[in-house]
Amino acid sequence: QVQLVESGGGLVQAGGSLRLSCAASGIIFSIDAMGWYRQAPGKQRELVAFITSGGNTNYADSVKGRFTISRDNAKKTWDLQMNTLKPEDTAVYYCNALIVGLTTRNYWGQGTQVTVSS
Repeated sequence: QVQLVESGGGLVQAGGSLRLSCAASGIIFSIDAMGWYRQAPGKQRELVAFITSGGNTNYADSVKGRFTISRDNAKKTWDLQMNTLKPEDTAVYYCNALIVGLTTRNYWGQGTQVTVSS
């Protein structure tokens, strides 16, 4: 059974920083794309950033220049460094990954709340 566990959410003032981490465990042969999504109240879940197995990254326009995604293949972890946070970044953040295990499918973390106060 594959599981993704997130950590690092919390409450921060506007302009501050937070670092989210996601760790994958279980029977995993490889992890392709790793990503972070977020969902604010009343809004659809949206892609924040993702990183491929080769290290290529992609970011939502709203976070470019402020957020950085990174991964550690050996540890099966990936992080989202969030700087210069804004109130509009407030959301539940979910990690996601395409994992090759006994089956190949997308997995989601349980979500972690990020709240940015003005």
